Amino acid sequence: MSKEKSKAEKLQKKLAYKKKNFWEDVSEDEKKVALDFSHDYIDYLNKGKTERFVIENTKKILTENDFIEATGSLPKDAESIFRINHKKSLAIVRFGKKNISEGFKLIVAHVDSPRVDFKQVPFYEDPTAKLLMIHTHYYGGIKKYQWMSIPLAICGTVVKEDGTCIEINIGNQADDPVFTFADLLPHLAQSQYKKKIGEAIDSEKLTLLFGSIPYPDEDVKEKIKLNCLAILHDKYGITEEDFISAELEIVPAFAAQDVGLDRSMVGGYGHDDRVCAYTSLKAILDTEAPEYTSIVFLADKEEIGSEGNTGAQSDFIIDFISDVIEHEGLDSAKMLKKVMLNSQILSADVSVGINPAFANVHEKDNAALIGFGVVLTKFTGSRGKGSSNDANAEFVARIRNLFNQNNVCWQSAELGKVDEGGGGTIAKYMANYGPEVIDCGPPVLAMHSPFEIVSKADVFSSYKAYKAFFNN
Repeated sequence: MSKEKSKAEKLQKKLAYKKKNFWEDVSEDEKKVALDFSHDYIDYLNKGKTERFVIENTKKILTENDFIEATGSLPKDAESIFRINHKKSLAIVRFGKKNISEGFKLIVAHVDSPRVDFKQVPFYEDPTAKLLMIHTHYYGGIKKYQWMSIPLAICGTVVKEDGTCIEINIGNQADDPVFTFADLLPHLAQSQYKKKIGEAIDSEKLTLLFGSIPYPDEDVKEKIKLNCLAILHDKYGITEEDFISAELEIVPAFAAQDVGLDRSMVGGYGHDDRVCAYTSLKAILDTEAPEYTSIVFLADKEEIGSEGNTGAQSDFIIDFISDVIEHEGLDSAKMLKKVMLNSQILSADVSVGINPAFANVHEKDNAALIGFGVVLTKFTGSRGKGSSNDANAEFVARIRNLFNQNNVCWQSAELGKVDEGGGGTIAKYMANYGPEVIDCGPPVLAMHSPFEIVSKADVFSSYKAYKAFFNN
């Protein structure tokens, strides 16, 4: 009987698909490497609370690793190059051994995250409460109530009329003041409790508490506003009109840090999708002399549809690829479509992990588990796979084999139950050019919240997956 059972167990192991828990499947040495790997990632996350900050920090890292910035045509004598687009997106290339006509390998991630923005005319002094408030407009898919009564920072850029750029970063240092959206106390919230959760915080009432001391002059109207404008002018040399040409983002003031008694997870703002930006950056830094030309594209505006001249739907990445083709002595006008058709792309975006408190929104057999590795997502979209790429089975098999051959901990999943909701990624825009594309990234808990959670196992597995993709 025991022999029969052993035979059945072997057959089950051979034939059945089972997700593997990273912490149970890898060696003690690899566990330590995975835990240590997230130290630099936490630093990257803390320095990159806006897309501009991410690109600025990424530029610094690339320059320190001898990558050459190309503002015009790509320098002929350089093998590792990057180009920045409007300070909000970036493309990196390492040239491979094979001719570009055989295609390239590209990993695309996005560096924007859901947040709340200043309006262009932001200041409002409430005559009754005697408080200065900031009008805001939320960006991307947020649950507004999650942003209430937490410490917030203001980060971004103010561009003066003469073109001078002033960097604003208030709330992230220990001695900085912070800001907040003050919520309603429960004692007076009877009407609020009766509203649907998505309607409890009216968008136009999402006003930031900014100041309360009046300017010392009895003849001045809006004294608190004047006092705060005076403080801003003294420190930054800016006026109220300068806010019309500003991009100021309201982000959590707290830092990313270890989560769990075992320190197995990282909690912080912006894992979606800066975890993929960091791991793809590390992968290309650690890839030397790849077979195929390897490209990383860090895009902006994914959270609002990849629009604009810094989003994935812009011509920036195609223009960059055209220059890569020209760098290898080919005519990009003739070769671009062929090169694209021969190429492979990983859309590096996060997936959703099962939260035990809300497990009912998932179909468990096709849901991602925290700590079980990077997630391959064949399709995204909503309901009947609407607005999805839906990767070809042949490409899915190729990536499966690649990960298995390189001992990458991975799993397959989709975004929740069929009619529960859904979402999209950059994959569908990249697929329009003809290459093979699949979504591939770590699972996240509390996605789009001010404090998202990832497993250090999945961060490291994503890096291993992206590096294997470039190296094979």
